[in-house]
Amino acid sequence: MSKNRPFVRQLIEAVSFIVLFFAVFGYVGLQMGVPNMLNTIMQTSYHLLLETVFYIMGITVLSGALGSLLVEFHVVDMLERILRPLMKPVYNLPGVSALGGILTFLSDNPAIISLAKDRKFCRYFKKYQLVSLTNFGTAFGMGLVVIIFMAGQGFGSGAMVGLAGALVGSVISTRLMQRFTLKKYPDMNAPVDLSDVEEEVEVEHKENAFLRMLNAILDGGKTGVDLGMAIIPGVLIISTAVMMLTNGPAGENGEFLGKAYEGVGLLPALADKVDFIFQWLFGFQDSRLIAFPITTLGAVGAALGLVPNFVEQGILDGNAVAVFTAMGMCWSGFLSTHTAMLDSLNYRKLITQAIGAHTIGGLVAGIFAHWLYVLIGVIF
Repeated sequence: MSKNRPFVRQLIEAVSFIVLFFAVFGYVGLQMGVPNMLNTIMQTSYHLLLETVFYIMGITVLSGALGSLLVEFHVVDMLERILRPLMKPVYNLPGVSALGGILTFLSDNPAIISLAKDRKFCRYFKKYQLVSLTNFGTAFGMGLVVIIFMAGQGFGSGAMVGLAGALVGSVISTRLMQRFTLKKYPDMNAPVDLSDVEEEVEVEHKENAFLRMLNAILDGGKTGVDLGMAIIPGVLIISTAVMMLTNGPAGENGEFLGKAYEGVGLLPALADKVDFIFQWLFGFQDSRLIAFPITTLGAVGAALGLVPNFVEQGILDGNAVAVFTAMGMCWSGFLSTHTAMLDSLNYRKLITQAIGAHTIGGLVAGIFAHWLYVLIGVIF
């Protein structure tokens, strides 16, 4: 009997997947018509690739070059020293962890892991603090890209308010992660074991300033290209799916034409049932805006792909951008990265705690950004 259990489990998974697959596509196909559905999927993906992905890639290349320059000429080191005194009272982390926040802000979530595997970096941490770096670093992932992107859409002030919200969310997420970890594993209140941690070898730069600048720009630009390429699957697949569940038909009389960005309006219809919650918490004036936070759970790059469509529909405002920036930075696709990050630190057992803490942190970030934007509007 025990030999048949794997087969039974696989059979259940296969049947469940088939039922779910045909339920979703069957519903969309019945609403739109199968030819229109297929045309919309392909047209939306194509337009997202040309109009959004390459735009975001341009930003990642430029921000990657800027970030590399800041590292090469020790601006990051200077910022890290300035922020170091704040880390213990605010985040309950050693001062050197400020470097992790800056690096993930300039690049993406996994940048924190390279530090967490460095002996010189880890010697300042206790075990529960080192694990909480997954939440701390994720709260700043792709922050520079998100802010520049929002500013490029004409909402720079809203993006800065969102940055403040992301900072608050990062504190909540990091502190909760530490609390959850110590509550379940009190023995982790001990220094990190450095026996399995690598020691980073510093490379001395002997080139002149011009060559260092040129190499930094080119190397950072290449990193930006890699990051831009990495977001393509998320933008094309996740954004297309979310748009088809969010937008409505393109025809003047409500008919489907098989054009890009059409959809069946399922998510707004569900959100309308509890729209008072989203209006009070986030200040959303249109239920379609809820698509951004939902998409951010999987990939912030994919969520950014929704913004130009919101602008075209005229439903985006400064408050929404503040909330988007806060939640986009704080969550930054943590559902797709937390597992791998904790696994690389050999703490897979804490995935549930990390995800729970970060979910709360992201929600707080969005709520804080909304009410801060309202407060600023009242004052000024």
